[in-house]
Amino acid sequence: MDTVLEVKQLNKCFKDFSLKNIDFKIEKGTITGFVGPNGAGKTTTIKCILNLLHSDSGSITALGLDHVKEERKLKDKLGIVMDFGYYYEDLTLGEMKRLTAPFYTKWDEKSYQSILKKFQLPEHKKIKDLSKGMRMKYSILLAMSHDAKLFIMDEPTAGLDPIVRMELIDILKNLIQDEEKAVFLSTHITSDLDKAADYLIFLNDGKIVLQGAKDEIKDSHVIVKGSNKLFDQDMSQYFVGINKTPYAVEGLSNNKKAVRQIFQNDAVYEVPTVEDLLLYYTRRA
Repeated sequence: MDTVLEVKQLNKCFKDFSLKNIDFKIEKGTITGFVGPNGAGKTTTIKCILNLLHSDSGSITALGLDHVKEERKLKDKLGIVMDFGYYYEDLTLGEMKRLTAPFYTKWDEKSYQSILKKFQLPEHKKIKDLSKGMRMKYSILLAMSHDAKLFIMDEPTAGLDPIVRMELIDILKNLIQDEEKAVFLSTHITSDLDKAADYLIFLNDGKIVLQGAKDEIKDSHVIVKGSNKLFDQDMSQYFVGINKTPYAVEGLSNNKKAVRQIFQNDAVYEVPTVEDLLLYYTRRA
């Protein structure tokens, strides 16, 4: 697969927070989930990629273009969706589109009209009168109407009800079916990533703590549940983290073979969700 976004040794320091040596790649035909708790640095990373913040060090290349030296050419090829679209509130959808379209060299009016109809968006309605779900669909509509190859999305499903979130996830999955596009999806709603993501990047306190193919990460970890008696000795070397209650113990292990040999049939083993992985790696960090 071809790399469409590569971030190398990205660093950005603030007074009370810093991104530390961020390294990752995004490939064509994939949805990559960028996940972490609030304040982990997801939005800061995205702003650096978009050159809305200047990084202290490191390099960023997207679609073969330097994100600073060739910024204008690059943004012509990006579909950008932020957590809350920044539009002129008193304009209608149609008026906002007429302002937006000239910025793109490959604006496709036929595609715009087709997706507008599919999303059931009222072009005569003012931006300020849209629900959050409709507003997010409009942001995605604009991003999809100029032949973008890389979609960068910051919390696009935050605050949306489950039905609208599922609609948006389906849109993103259909988006990459031609194997020519990629989605970089920043979110803290881990259930969306269980449904949609091909790859995962876990960020905590400005550092990447885990990354890789979603199925491989989940397959290499296991949730172990059992009585307190099973954990009466130091098991920390086998676990990312352990959660104890007065009656039972649950832990996430990245050594499936070892824990199955130790506990055998005396424990319950479960495939971890993305939320399990996030919680245990965040607690450990």
